[in-house]
Amino acid sequence: MRYPFLAGAVVVMMTAVLAACGSSSGEGDGENTAGAGPAASSGAASPGPEAGSGSPSAADPQATATSEPPKIPRNELTPATGTFTKKQKEYLVDRVPEGMDPAAVLQTGQETCDRLTYLVKVDRDTAVGAIVTGEIADAKPAVEHLCVQHKELVERASGGYADGTHEGKALRAGRFRDVSPTMTCSWQVTGANGRNLVSGSSDDGRRTVITIPEAARAFTSTGCYAWLPEGDNG
Repeated sequence: MRYPFLAGAVVVMMTAVLAACGSSSGEGDGENTAGAGPAASSGAASPGPEAGSGSPSAADPQATATSEPPKIPRNELTPATGTFTKKQKEYLVDRVPEGMDPAAVLQTGQETCDRLTYLVKVDRDTAVGAIVTGEIADAKPAVEHLCVQHKELVERASGGYADGTHEGKALRAGRFRDVSPTMTCSWQVTGANGRNLVSGSSDDGRRTVITIPEAARAFTSTGCYAWLPEGDNG
C-alpha cells in the first residue's frame, strides 16, 4: 500500500481489533485451572524415613516453579462433545497441560487465525508486522494446522525485524521496509568496531526503505514497529 497517512490509523485499528478478537471467545478462557500443587498435600504430616535429613519441605529441589506441567497425551485429546479433526488434534499435541480443556487451547489457535484474516483485509503488511513483533503470538503453529491460507504471512515474517537490536545470526542483509513508523522512528546499522554504516530517522511518519549491507554487524530500530523484507529479499 502506498498511502503514508494510513499507517497511523492502521496501528490504532489493529490494536482495537486484537483487543476485540481476544475478548470474543465465549468459553474456555476462564478454565485456567492450575491444579493445587502436590506440595500442599505432602507436607510434614507423614513421618519421613530419614528423620535427620533436614527440612522435609525441601524434598525435591528439581521441582521448581519454572517446570512445565505435564501435557495431555495425544490419545486423550478429546473434546467434551463431538470430535477434533486431524489438523486440530495435530495442533493440540504437546500444547494442552493436564487439567485444561483441549477445546480452550484450540480456541486460542482459532482466534489467532481470525486475527490474521481480519488484519489481512485491513493491510497485509500490518498483519505480517503483528507476527514479527509478537503481537500475534504462536502464529506459526496455528497457521500450519488451522489456517494454512496464511502460510505466506508467516514465511515473510520470518525474515523481518521488530524494534530492538539485532546482531549475530539474527542479522540478515538486504532491503527492508518499515511498517507503521511513529514520528520518532529511527534506525542505525553498524559494522566492525561499532562503525556507523547506515542511520536515519523518519520524523514525518512516512514509510522508508533501507538496505542492510553484508558488512553489517548490528541493526538497531526504535519506534518503527517492524521491518519487512522488500523486493528480491522478500
